[in-house]
Amino acid sequence: MLRFTVALAALLAFTSPVAAPAVAAPAPVVITGDTSDRYPEGIAWDPTRHAFLIGSIATGRISVVGRDGVPHPFGVAPGVSTFGLHVDARRNRVLVTYADIGSGERSSEATAYKQSGVAVYDLRTGRLLRRIDLNTARLNPAGGKHGANDLAIDAAGNAYVTDPAGDAIYKVDRAGHASVLVRDARLRSDSIGANGIVWDPAGFLLTVRYDTGVLLRITPAGRISEVAVGKHLVGGDGLAMTRDRRLIAVTNKLGAPGLEEVTVLTSTDAFRSARVQSSEAWLVAAPTTAAVTPDGTYVLSGSVDILLAGGSSKHFTIRRF
Repeated sequence: MLRFTVALAALLAFTSPVAAPAVAAPAPVVITGDTSDRYPEGIAWDPTRHAFLIGSIATGRISVVGRDGVPHPFGVAPGVSTFGLHVDARRNRVLVTYADIGSGERSSEATAYKQSGVAVYDLRTGRLLRRIDLNTARLNPAGGKHGANDLAIDAAGNAYVTDPAGDAIYKVDRAGHASVLVRDARLRSDSIGANGIVWDPAGFLLTVRYDTGVLLRITPAGRISEVAVGKHLVGGDGLAMTRDRRLIAVTNKLGAPGLEEVTVLTSTDAFRSARVQSSEAWLVAAPTTAAVTPDGTYVLSGSVDILLAGGSSKHFTIRRF
């Protein structure tokens, strides 16, 4: 009888709603929100907060966005506008590109297409640690227009930065020293050149030229070559790399006759060539880039199309691919 009582008690405890272990709610497919900072163009996943970080073309401020879509401030604005973000959780850092492309609230003749750099923050506190100017006479002796856009981080913590208005990829080491990794005519455009960039853990960079959709492979020594792909990623804005080394390319028609799509590319020869695994027409207007999370890849649409059309919007959408 005792055995039966104990067994029954154990069974009741196991099946009781009170005793049952909590089950985490499934990750949402779509996160929507409004932000007074307006027009986020870049996004990154923060594994320490289980939330996203987004930037702002309008104010340059950075926000933390959770599942509820409510933005919370993170640090001070490093410049007129912010674009690419990368969370380096291993080193407790957030790296952000800042520039002035003429669309920010504080844009001026003194900074438009002159301000260009990378800001480094303490991931835990949001404190600004340093700003690295990428538009100096040493880095850009020929002058011209400049504006840092996206960045990637290698295993050693070095950052690599694109400048769609210029012809160079910059390297910023962990100490904050900046140099030109490669300067090449294939990166330059009369409109928008090299844009999104990722680090492949096999030991090289991939970047996409926005206007032509050409995908480029760059070694740590600065050797650059075109990746043979079955289609050009015209309007190629953001790139992301999944853990199984699939390349996610987000394209739009904000500044080129591209398609609003998310394309998955794979390679069997370390991205000397690649094939299109799939392409999905995006249901939300003006997607710009993507962030890989444990729950899948999420794509940001920050109403940049409305900004460029002369309208106004506070709305953003983060949708799972």
